[in-house]
Amino acid sequence: MNLVIVESPAKAHTIKKFLGRDFEVTASLGHIKDLPQKTLGVDVAHDFAPRYESVPGKKKVVDHIRQAAANADRVYIATDPDREGEAIASHVADVIRKSHPRPHRVLFQEITRHAVQKAIDTPGLIDQRKVDAQIARRVVDRLVGYQVSPFIWKTVAKGLSAGRVQSVTLRLVCEREQEIRDFVPQEYWTVRAQFSGRDVPPFWTDLVAVDGKKTDLPHEAAAKSVTDRIRASIHRVTKFEKSESRSKPSPPYTTSTLQQDAGRRLRLTSKRIMALAQALYEGVDLPDGESAGLITYMRTDSTRVASEAQSAARSFIQGTFGANYAPAQTRNFATKKGAQDAHEAIRPTDVGRTPQSLKGVLDPAQWKLYDLIWRRFMASQMADAVFDVTTVEVTGDGTLFRARGQVCAFDGYLKVYDPDTNREEALPAFPAGFGPDYPLDLKDLESKQRFTQPPARYTEATLIKTLDELGIGRPSTYATIVGTLFDRKYVEREERKLTPTGLGETVNKILVNLFPDIFEVGFTARMEEQLDQVEENGTPWVQVVRDFYQPFQRDLQEAEGKRKDIKEKVQEVSDELCDKCGSPMVIKWSRRGQFLACSAFPNCRNTRPLDAPQTTGKTCPNCGAELVVKEGRYGRFLGCPNYPKCKHLEPLTTGIACPTGCGGELVERSSKKGRFYSCTNYPECKYRTWQKPEPVACPQCGHPFMVHARAQDDGRLTCPRCKAVREVRTESAPAEEAGETQGM
Repeated sequence: MNLVIVESPAKAHTIKKFLGRDFEVTASLGHIKDLPQKTLGVDVAHDFAPRYESVPGKKKVVDHIRQAAANADRVYIATDPDREGEAIASHVADVIRKSHPRPHRVLFQEITRHAVQKAIDTPGLIDQRKVDAQIARRVVDRLVGYQVSPFIWKTVAKGLSAGRVQSVTLRLVCEREQEIRDFVPQEYWTVRAQFSGRDVPPFWTDLVAVDGKKTDLPHEAAAKSVTDRIRASIHRVTKFEKSESRSKPSPPYTTSTLQQDAGRRLRLTSKRIMALAQALYEGVDLPDGESAGLITYMRTDSTRVASEAQSAARSFIQGTFGANYAPAQTRNFATKKGAQDAHEAIRPTDVGRTPQSLKGVLDPAQWKLYDLIWRRFMASQMADAVFDVTTVEVTGDGTLFRARGQVCAFDGYLKVYDPDTNREEALPAFPAGFGPDYPLDLKDLESKQRFTQPPARYTEATLIKTLDELGIGRPSTYATIVGTLFDRKYVEREERKLTPTGLGETVNKILVNLFPDIFEVGFTARMEEQLDQVEENGTPWVQVVRDFYQPFQRDLQEAEGKRKDIKEKVQEVSDELCDKCGSPMVIKWSRRGQFLACSAFPNCRNTRPLDAPQTTGKTCPNCGAELVVKEGRYGRFLGCPNYPKCKHLEPLTTGIACPTGCGGELVERSSKKGRFYSCTNYPECKYRTWQKPEPVACPQCGHPFMVHARAQDDGRLTCPRCKAVREVRTESAPAEEAGETQGM
């Protein structure tokens, strides 16, 4: 009997079908060893030796692996082909060392019958360099997290955290927000003109130059001067040119570009994208009884494609779309500088498994992601799209107007994948003889006031793109980096735009001021390169950690000396006095936001909310006090202001009857996915809606309430029954928005 060890049950299920009865396939369920949760776990005095211990709750898993290995003739460790997978493999090898001192290590980029069998037939050994690179990263991140986070606890609030890469990413978001605040809009004007002529239909042009210089109209007076001049001019064509433009397809996806594109097109978080991609990689059961991974390994920074996959794609393209849709030569894409290039690009394992053939096999979210991956890869192996471009330039009294249009002459790769970029519209058909000196009449003239715009806030997609471009993080870490900022409430999402919270900005200022070397973009990128050198060139991991630790310790010691001063700056003195001892109240931070605390702490421990609690008019049935709206980790609720003496609480009801007619009311609740509204009779009644209801009857069908059309109130209500839309801004909307912001 042979034993194969992988990370996940889904992967084990797929591989088991390939290998048959002579193989047992079991899963480690991720890491089985890690640094301890409550102590540093790194022996700084002895070359930063990590002290690994069994992951809590994994004893049964480890015992099973050890026993199965003892009964096996051969052991194959088939964890993922990256640093984390190699670290898991190393820890599994430690567990089974008595029965199998040198277990086989097998690697595959895709989970298909052929790839798995080939890996089993040509096993190798655990790559110690890759293990060392993971140790170096883990130790450095632990040193930062466990030594900087307590500093933040003492300075700002308990329970906060700082991380080597997470904090630099927070810095990017905060600096972008500061750029937006500092931005001063500059006025400018644009001018468009519509021309026509004999047998020439009207067409619009843009003013691009005046007296040989690029258009610069800083105010209305300048725009009026030019438009007066244009109206008095005689206009003629000075250029009429037709040319061909070719559009080349984008490379197949890397982890970064997949997260960017899927985030933008499918409106998914990076964390969700990676979970879906993991499921597609690990395998699904197909209608023919087979199981197979549908895509190659999804953590990669390479655009490289195996020649076999290129050949398969070329054959499919020629057979499905025609020979002219395949390029003359096979496409290869340059991998960016600094890429590890350890794995192929993300692509389908079998191009014959079209998205259409998997309808109903995959769940809707998986299908949409697979469809995107399949189309992007197929497009990358197809011919250019060709456009016929027409350019017209018109002049009159020193003013130059230009119009440019294009028509698709051959769709090429656009047959399967549209990059969703803005394309110029077609110009009208021009008559024979149209060209230089052709006279035109001015039909219409538009001048518009505009203002320069500040840089856009990051979205998850553009933030990941920036991290990738700056060399911060690696494919396996992007989703975790961004997710941590949300989990710590350092960043919040507002209509897909990322903004730092007040807490996030406070933490960022402290870290940047006190640790300028450590939480700096260039330093973090260089650190990533050094970690890569451990794997690629065998640089001793201890040396990398030591080189990092010495300047880090200096910064930490200097920061400790400034801690009291910083704490005083962070704590703003309010104009309110403590109602228990009369001392001034100061504004402090917690993980949930700001609150008032007595400055006489620890002698007086009085605290209260920074904002006055929202009253409700409802009376507490226990003590008679007026109930107020409170907020906890699971959302808003009604509670007694005399807590902890009186602990009465109840759901925050909307006062709207449940539409099922069960007699209950809709109440506000919270989950990991956000705020929603459900019936007070749950679990007997399972009605719920993610949209905030308002007690406004539908003007068309009479439904007793309408819901906000969007998560952020935009003044539009929609009927959940007939979908009618009503423009109305409720008085509660601004308070609700404020509540959402405070609750994030």
